[in-house]
Amino acid sequence: MSATDVAPASARSHSARLFWIPFAFIAVLASLWGLASPLFSVPDENAHATKAIAQVRGELVGAAEAGKKYLVVDLPPGYHYNHSAMCYLFVPTHSAHCTATFGDGTGNDYFENWVGAYNPIYYYLVGWPSLFTDNGAVGVYAMRIVSGLLGAAFLAWAFQSALSSIRSRWLPLGLLLVAGPMVLYLVGSVNPNGVEIAAAAALWASLLRLLERHDDRLEAAWSSLPAWYLWLIVTLSSIVLANARSVGPLWLVVVVAACVAITGRRAARAFFTRARNYSWIAAIAAGTLFAGVWTLATGGVGAQAGKADAPLVGKGFLSGFAAMIRFTPNFLQQQLGVFGWLDTPLPWILYAVISIAIGVIVVLAITGTDRRSAIVVLSVLVATILIPAVVQAITISRTGLIWQGRYGLFLFLAIPLLAAWMLSAPAGARLAFLSVRVSWIGLGLAGVYGVVGFFAVLRRFVTGFGAGIGAMFHPDWQPPLGWEALVGLYALAMTGFVLWLGFQARRIAAREDTGAVLTAADHG
Repeated sequence: MSATDVAPASARSHSARLFWIPFAFIAVLASLWGLASPLFSVPDENAHATKAIAQVRGELVGAAEAGKKYLVVDLPPGYHYNHSAMCYLFVPTHSAHCTATFGDGTGNDYFENWVGAYNPIYYYLVGWPSLFTDNGAVGVYAMRIVSGLLGAAFLAWAFQSALSSIRSRWLPLGLLLVAGPMVLYLVGSVNPNGVEIAAAAALWASLLRLLERHDDRLEAAWSSLPAWYLWLIVTLSSIVLANARSVGPLWLVVVVAACVAITGRRAARAFFTRARNYSWIAAIAAGTLFAGVWTLATGGVGAQAGKADAPLVGKGFLSGFAAMIRFTPNFLQQQLGVFGWLDTPLPWILYAVISIAIGVIVVLAITGTDRRSAIVVLSVLVATILIPAVVQAITISRTGLIWQGRYGLFLFLAIPLLAAWMLSAPAGARLAFLSVRVSWIGLGLAGVYGVVGFFAVLRRFVTGFGAGIGAMFHPDWQPPLGWEALVGLYALAMTGFVLWLGFQARRIAAREDTGAVLTAADHG
């Protein structure tokens, strides 16, 4: 019996663990972010949370009221909103001690909401826990945890899909960067951007594996997951990605087009000519159509910003494009991790640490594979810069310059993922001997980045950056469970995740090396 007969059966026996173990780690890490961040300290979370609270109580969109700039949503007893809940924003030297408790009865029973007409799917998925409590703070924390579980499921699907093939020796490293602190921070908040990013990660991995199954030349490297299961992941992640935000259908097209281009013409031809695929494609089309119809019907792409709302309102395409290129370093920093309402950057040494981990795998993919693989990785690097620049430039006259790095995070995450993908393919065979060593080093760096980054963000909220670290033991503000417990639990969970991925990298490499030896013997 050859290795190609044994490997798929062995991979199937591990497929459940390849989902549930990453799911458990990511769910814990995202939930810890949800507890560590003060309520509404995540960008636009006040708007998203109040929409979800109102929507699950029957208010599908907000109401237009005279004298109000945005739609107004009504809030139930226990959820009154006080604007001093965000008194510490944009002053990183201040702690969160001045914040008013959400629902303490001191605020308004309505919220003027700029996302009041957004696509309702995400808000139904995460808003329901608020129905079971009249304590506003508890309700939002519960919604954060539900959002974290939803995002964890999609990210776990990304891990399961990517690691389900014998050719995945570099992917444990590429995938931990996908589940980095900025992603977990957004996933563990009430904001559709987090689930959007998680769904995109699942789509990248599952669609690439599904397309590989349509290329007979890659049969030995096919995913051990059945085709219907991969289709289920592709379908659900596509629909969620398309409906997460108004630009979702465009992001879906970008990811699908990229995956088709990466796997090649042969796989694409078989993929689109097999009749049994079209029931799944029809489901995706229906979900995407709903997203487009909702956005057009609610005017989600038609609002005209005023000149005081954002820079460059009324400017042309070239002005917008040039501004986006000029701010690219800022967007890249935000994608690595700028927390709060972009008012909480990390120490520069942490950016250097994670940049080394990403840079090594990208450089190896460009220099140590074949020409086609290098072109793929370089194309993703360029696309990460140019696609957001073009999209924002097209809308600059109407919206002004409103782009943030997190909007393009689904593209940025594809850089380490696809670099690892190409290195795991036959084109990266001559660097295979480095995979375990580099993976352990890269995973260690990513783990340090995650834990120290988590501590740094907590420090900003507990005492503010204006006080020394020693002041944290006499904190101005404390999250649920206390910052000491949260940091300890986060370090424990991240260490476990890193160790599991490191052992996965070693196991996959040993399995692939054994398979290569057995195959050579079969042909000898």
